[in-house]
Amino acid sequence: MLSHDLLNILACPTCKGELCLDEHRQKLCCRPCGICFPIRNGIPVLLMDEAQPIADQESGTINP
Repeated sequence: MLSHDLLNILACPTCKGELCLDEHRQKLCCRPCGICFPIRNGIPVLLMDEAQPIADQESGTINP
């Protein structure tokens, strides 16, 4: 689980916007860009090569 302090300083590498945590799927999502980044072993992987479109994700709740 990521701490709230870490979530407050992380930003989308593309638009520098806020990332939303999807704890269930272990992803950080940027709604304006429409992409999600994986969290592996508790570490966010904010690389564009690892990003997936939100539309490709299963429907579910993304916490703001």
